[in-house]
Amino acid sequence: MELALDCRTALPRAARRDTMPAVAATDEELLAQIAEGDSGAFEALYRRYARPLLGLALRRLGDRGRAEDAVQEAFTSVWRSARSYRPERGRAAPWLYAVARNAIVDRSRARIETPMEPADEPSGEPRPDERTEQEWVAWRVHRALEELPEHERRLIELAYWGGLSQSEIADLLAIPLGTVKTRTRAALARLAAALEEELT
Repeated sequence: MELALDCRTALPRAARRDTMPAVAATDEELLAQIAEGDSGAFEALYRRYARPLLGLALRRLGDRGRAEDAVQEAFTSVWRSARSYRPERGRAAPWLYAVARNAIVDRSRARIETPMEPADEPSGEPRPDERTEQEWVAWRVHRALEELPEHERRLIELAYWGGLSQSEIADLLAIPLGTVKTRTRAALARLAAALEEELT
């Protein structure tokens, strides 16, 4: 988005008039006139401060489009809140920069624009029926494991829940690798038979 540096882009439509800006007026006088709805005073203030505020916003936000948006928001706030400026509290320039800083902070918080409607994507989570089936299978396997002899159950637990290879199991239990293989085959055959019985 290009910043036109024309106050007509920042000035709300209802307040736009074709009066000449008060170039010689001080910032404080311009704010007082803006508080009364003077679009010419607003245009003069805009031309005076739009570029420096854009530079500030660019340094803070690092993106020209977002910086331009922040400047437009700042000047819209100036138009709306000019009545709140009190000259006895300080000069107009610091007040104006404070308004701009607030707009810049607001724009930096809105760093990521959220889409109007999130894209439909399939969930990676199992559906309720799938989750129920998984839990039922896990219960059946657990029950069948309890029926195995202790020495076979231990092998299955170490292999499938402990993630150990057959060689690692042989070393851990201090038994021959061939024994581990034989017992594992026997344990898996018993498990399969027990699960088949439950299904029939």
